[in-house]
Amino acid sequence: MDGLDTIVEMLPFIIPLLILQLALMIVALVDLIKRQRVKGDNKVLWALLIVLVNIIGPVVYLIFGREE
Repeated sequence: MDGLDTIVEMLPFIIPLLILQLALMIVALVDLIKRQRVKGDNKVLWALLIVLVNIIGPVVYLIFGREE
């Protein structure tokens, strides 16, 4: 049960990170859907980056992917 105890001890750190990841992903995906154009003109690629690259993917999109 040592492994389970370790997971239980880490939950207070893991849960906020999961919430942050989910919130960033939702914000980035909603923004991606609403935009007419994104850099590179490839929304599918940006969506994959947002969904598959955890916290960094949405941040990269929000900083570099949006066109004004």
